[in-house]
Amino acid sequence: MKTDLYILKFDPILKEKIWGGQKLKQLFHKNSPSSQTGESWEISDVEGNDSIISNGHYKGKSIKWLSEEFGSRFVGKKVFERFGTKFPLLIKFIDAAEALSVQLHPDDKIATEKHNSFGKTEMWYILQADQDAEVIMGFKNKITKAEYQNLVENNKLVDALNREKVKKGDAFIINPGFVHAIGAGVLLAEIQQTSDITYRIYDWDRVTDTGEKRELHTDLALDAIDLSHKSDFWIKYEERKNLASELFYNQYFKTNIIELDSEITRDYSDLDSFVILMGVEGKSIVKTDGNQEVLEQGETMLVPACISKISIESQNAKILEVSV
Repeated sequence: MKTDLYILKFDPILKEKIWGGQKLKQLFHKNSPSSQTGESWEISDVEGNDSIISNGHYKGKSIKWLSEEFGSRFVGKKVFERFGTKFPLLIKFIDAAEALSVQLHPDDKIATEKHNSFGKTEMWYILQADQDAEVIMGFKNKITKAEYQNLVENNKLVDALNREKVKKGDAFIINPGFVHAIGAGVLLAEIQQTSDITYRIYDWDRVTDTGEKRELHTDLALDAIDLSHKSDFWIKYEERKNLASELFYNQYFKTNIIELDSEITRDYSDLDSFVILMGVEGKSIVKTDGNQEVLEQGETMLVPACISKISIESQNAKILEVSV
């Protein structure tokens, strides 16, 4: 008889990056030998980067296996009808010791046609930021495609970019085509569509260990870029203690934030989706009828769709609660 599903944890997939730092090791105790650990892929079904279960009866099995073995019991009936066995979200923690490249992502249409991939809509939640740390969000003013090309050709793109100072608790939505970059000194949680397609348009003229500049995707970016001036990238929200407060909602994911100093019950019986819990502050205990797991800061767990109710207990935690 097949063992039923339970609260799942996965081995982080750690990514060394030219801009990465040591906060993922120092603050979240990620087990990396590198001094430039830029990303921890917490839950991934990106090809070649399958998350592996780290707890319980199915330890060692992949997220792809879960989707194929359990289908709608794992992800939810509507989610399974929409995405099949492709898990739809990629969940990360990112540490930028140096600024990331200035970049943008294609939408579903372009990504499907050119890369056989989902597009990439993503949101950020700032976990920690050094003094005066910032992110790049779009342009200071609306510009034309010709003006944009002129800036790129003359290496003056940075002059046109809009910068925003950030602090812990800030949240942003980055839609496809929107030009953006994480600045130096920023540690964040990222929730996105399952896609690893990035168009790099400027990389601060830095070089790799071999003395070469990293590839830019100037031509690909031209078809996908949004040149308008926007200010709707800030996510405004209110927190209510011991309740789930909506952080952001779109067609790809819904994210709540839960601030806890006691025990609460979360009823998912009407949700028809898996739920991902990201520990962004403190420590909590997540319980079902069958088992319980500890969620530390910098950890992630997945509640399968067939589990309709959980309780979460903590004296000092903040959790991002993500579903489809």
